[in-house]
Amino acid sequence: MTPEQQADYLLRDIDTFLPAGEELVDRIRDSKETGRPLRVKLGLDPTANVVTLGWAVVLWKLREFQDLGHKAVLILGTFTAQVGDPSGQSETRKRLTATQVEWFANSVERHFGEILRTDEDALEIRPNSDWLAELDMREVLELTASATLAQMLERDDFAKRFADRRPISMMEFMYPLLQGYDSVAVEADVELGGTDQLFNLMMGRQVQQRYDQAPQMVLTMPLLVGTDGKKKMSQSLGNYVNISPPYSEMFGKTMSIPDSAMPQWYRLASGLPIEEINAAVAALADGSLHPGKAKRRLARAVVDRYLPGQGEIEERAFDRQFVLREIPADIPTYPLPPGEPKGEVYLPALLADAGLVASRSEGRRMLAQGAVRINGEKMTEESVRRLSLLSGADATVISVGKRRFVRLGDSPLQQPKA
Repeated sequence: MTPEQQADYLLRDIDTFLPAGEELVDRIRDSKETGRPLRVKLGLDPTANVVTLGWAVVLWKLREFQDLGHKAVLILGTFTAQVGDPSGQSETRKRLTATQVEWFANSVERHFGEILRTDEDALEIRPNSDWLAELDMREVLELTASATLAQMLERDDFAKRFADRRPISMMEFMYPLLQGYDSVAVEADVELGGTDQLFNLMMGRQVQQRYDQAPQMVLTMPLLVGTDGKKKMSQSLGNYVNISPPYSEMFGKTMSIPDSAMPQWYRLASGLPIEEINAAVAALADGSLHPGKAKRRLARAVVDRYLPGQGEIEERAFDRQFVLREIPADIPTYPLPPGEPKGEVYLPALLADAGLVASRSEGRRMLAQGAVRINGEKMTEESVRRLSLLSGADATVISVGKRRFVRLGDSPLQQPKA
């Protein structure tokens, strides 16, 4: 592609690009002439243990840069995750420990290869604790000189909290500066993020100028709405879809989204050719495409994006389970843990360990909502705290909602074969 064609391709379906598209054309042209690919930064704070379709929106945009020969620089926020990103927050975040962040980082890092090219020329993964944890007081004070208090109070979330007399910690003011210093450390040419990251990304330009670097270009992507169709996809809200198996859950959760969310999901999550996306969105708008048919096509496409050909398999399984009312026969097996005396285990912990929920807290929430069943019997947090479970011939089947199942067994956890 010519630099102009590359820019047109990369700026599809974005929310914001700053300072202007012409600068992207110029930098791509310079990159071609010098043989130095653009360094395209994406910072992700590992605050949970799965990669969601929400994260995938910006990861796929990063993959587009890779496919055009540029270098993806993925920053794992092992330091900033302990500070807590204040973006969009109405109150001070609860802080994570270094141990928690390390565990989350190890959990998510192995899944990035499901979207990104992982060869050395295409991807660089850097934990930001490598440089942020090494800053001394003089260097921290130098960093704080990059911005003023008035600038910090211009961002909407801080301004609202200040007006409402709700606490804002000095540590939260540091977060955009720390993220900006990441751009200095890796010499970023472009930084990607969601729309809620615009302030932080623009602060990166300011920090780079303070350190005599050319300011990075900024590209933001729309935030994918969650399965509730109202709020952005978030693990803490439970409205997320994991990009990893079981794909039956990916298909089923996509089928559960409100019709109103389909146009955005088609554009940001399907991976379909732009012509097919535009045709589907237009047909939904004028009523010539039935929403049920459109949602099935969307669900197949979402699954196929991560495992080509699996979408049709999951659609047939979905029909057997929900249209024909059959219980799935081929479900993952999880080894019965040793537990405590008499084989007792803590049910929320088992749900998390078996991958049925993202965390123990989500397990407790699902129990409280009556979404957990054991051998078909509904459980609640009040009625079941600990439970004796069986394996072998009398295997216990645990389900969360209508799509997540696991059977207790004596062998390591395995996913069903297609």
